[in-house]
Amino acid sequence: MSPTPQQPQLNLAQTADYRESYANSVQVRVSVWDFQLVFGLASSESPEQVTIRNHQAIFLSPQQAKALFNVLGQNIAQYEQAFGTLNLEPQTQNFPRGPVN
Repeated sequence: MSPTPQQPQLNLAQTADYRESYANSVQVRVSVWDFQLVFGLASSESPEQVTIRNHQAIFLSPQQAKALFNVLGQNIAQYEQAFGTLNLEPQTQNFPRGPVN
């Protein structure tokens, strides 16, 4: 039986252009080659209008998108176990509808 390979040491570093930002909107666009996550800020100037200001797009390979799906699922389950079930607000007539928002 061969020994189990050791995990490599992981070093995290931030680049000079690293930025953090907040998003309350994410749109998912999919092609054969990649997944695109478009992050933005949704705001409502009036009950009849919602504006989404997109500020960042991230492209992921299908494999990385699936890995992100798995890690988000694990973290959401842990969060709900610690703090209670997360309920999504119902869609209103004024909010744009799409495949994934």
